[in-house]
Amino acid sequence: MMERLARPNGIDSPRMWVDEAIWGHRLYDEQTPWLCMMEFLNVLQSEYKDGRAFQEISYNTLRYAAHSRMYLRNILFNNPQMQIIENDFSNDNNAQWRKWIEVMNENRGGMTSADFSYLKKCIPDFKDFVDIVKFLQSTTIEGENNKRWSSQFIFPYGPDCLYEDLRVTGTNISNDRRFFGRTGELLYLMISRSNRKKEILVYLKEKILDGKSPFNKLVSKLQPKDEHFEGNRREGGYLPFEKLPEYDLLSEDWINLFNCKMPNFDVFPYLINITGLHLLIYLLNRSKEILRDSKKTTFVLEIISPQKTIVRDLASDSYTENNNRSKQAVEEYVLCLKNSDAWKQIELSDDAYEAAKGLIEKEFNWKDMDKTNSTTPDALLKEFSKSVATRHKQHVQNFHRVWGKEIGLVSKRSSRRLRYAPTDTFLKTLVLSNVESKMEFQEFLECLYEKYGFIIGDRQAGMLFKEGDADQEPFSENAIRLEERLSSMGLLKRLSDACAYVENPYKEEDIR
Repeated sequence: MMERLARPNGIDSPRMWVDEAIWGHRLYDEQTPWLCMMEFLNVLQSEYKDGRAFQEISYNTLRYAAHSRMYLRNILFNNPQMQIIENDFSNDNNAQWRKWIEVMNENRGGMTSADFSYLKKCIPDFKDFVDIVKFLQSTTIEGENNKRWSSQFIFPYGPDCLYEDLRVTGTNISNDRRFFGRTGELLYLMISRSNRKKEILVYLKEKILDGKSPFNKLVSKLQPKDEHFEGNRREGGYLPFEKLPEYDLLSEDWINLFNCKMPNFDVFPYLINITGLHLLIYLLNRSKEILRDSKKTTFVLEIISPQKTIVRDLASDSYTENNNRSKQAVEEYVLCLKNSDAWKQIELSDDAYEAAKGLIEKEFNWKDMDKTNSTTPDALLKEFSKSVATRHKQHVQNFHRVWGKEIGLVSKRSSRRLRYAPTDTFLKTLVLSNVESKMEFQEFLECLYEKYGFIIGDRQAGMLFKEGDADQEPFSENAIRLEERLSSMGLLKRLSDACAYVENPYKEEDIR
């Protein structure tokens, strides 16, 4: 088992250190892949501004400053009377501005005082201002949601579009990490420890960090020049391992997507999907390490069929097996203590119960030990294990299911059971991340198996045949359905009965 980096001191440590020890601080189901990316960009922008982007002087000492941008957020998401005022004073531009500024100054959120009059100087025509606000509101990340206005985010066109998640109560603001739950910090640390971080930084500097986008400049106009950030730096991000193959595979896929040279910011939805996939693989691989399971992490993917097939059942079974991995891992991680030399020494001590309390506190940082009703070391460990399982069930155990659905890998379509059944967008993500210009179809299937563990065709399902779980024909038909799907999406061309090529539309070349 790989050696973990030391638990950091002086952070807002949780009630116990188990999920964090295995996967880091933290994988969080309520933070969607898009919001993970937004948190990542906030961290990167802060570190870039301080001249240390993707650089760790020492491991797990990340401290960064995230902006609040309360003027911008009030304008975009706490501005319900803007159109009413535009209509009520439709023939008087000055009256529109005067009334709107008065309303906003009185009803601002998260600010003890405010003066929105600067906007009239920047954008004299109130109608132009309304049109700009409407446009930026249309770029809201996950716009069809019921999140509070202080947890709404616009597309990351540049540094002036980046700000942290906040809870606003009257004129007070606080950070409760509900939607920025540190998963973006984990992503930042993974990229920082990858072997292609410098290439990634070059691209993100050009696209986002340097702020050259016209849309970023437009967002900048909505904010006063003298609004300074004076908040506390965030700290406590923890990634347990110095180096992992998963970090490099993630960064490789990012570079492959960047090299597609998509226009403007079109790459972001694909970045979101591929990042979500790599974090799911990271979750499962770390779980299997704890369980001492050396088999390759795999996913049986059903390419949806009009009729139920054995592949559908196997895709459901594959999902269920993977979905239980993290729960099994935390149970094993705790109960391994019982087989340790330290626990055997406890059983020989004069006060075994107090010695057990001290060991559990040292190993797992359990802060609720005084609430226990146990009287023996074994009972104490069992009670702690139940507490660990209860806490794990709240968030980390849901991560595989929630993120799998978010990125388009997991679905219930045409079935009552969740299973791996990829959407068109997810399939396109795989093509763009792995096909440089063109790739023979069977080679593509093998690439997906080797890189991600995806079982689609009969060649990849060989182990299932050996175990007697399936026959060759259903997987051959599954591969044919994928070929047809990719062809209908313009991502595959068949030149003959024995020759089909998957093509990257952003790097299309003539097939000779």
